[in-house]
Amino acid sequence: MGIDPGLNKTGVGIIGWDKGKLSYQGHALVRSDVRAPFTERLSQIISGLQAQLSRFSYHSAAVEDVFHSVNARSALLLGQTRGAILATLLNYGVPICEYTALQIKQTVTGYGRAEKEQVAKMVALQLNIVIKKQLPLDVTDALAGGICLAINQTGKVR
Repeated sequence: MGIDPGLNKTGVGIIGWDKGKLSYQGHALVRSDVRAPFTERLSQIISGLQAQLSRFSYHSAAVEDVFHSVNARSALLLGQTRGAILATLLNYGVPICEYTALQIKQTVTGYGRAEKEQVAKMVALQLNIVIKKQLPLDVTDALAGGICLAINQTGKVR
């Protein structure tokens, strides 16, 4: 599982790994109501993540580590959102690996400063999926996190 944390939208990407081969298993985009109080928004994200955790058994989860933000308030809110996500994963007993966006992009595209659209194309290529309708970039970033986790834990993909 890969998770791209966000207060408005949290991307969840679910991949499989069997005998050196990656496979797409599913995805979700967990949204929070921007008009709701902050704690209610966190609750919405936690509930959405719990729904995904109830669907499958997960060996581990990659959560994108945030190292920059537009401003201090945004960084604080995103940090609290990540904390809620991490706590939810821990409550479900899912081991967590944290990767920066640079590490994820480097693993998936070979270039740590790749654009989000390039990441999305490489995700589709590596998971052998045809994206009929554009997946939200939060989702492709989450899938990329899952790919990064699989490769870093087990070695190269065939």
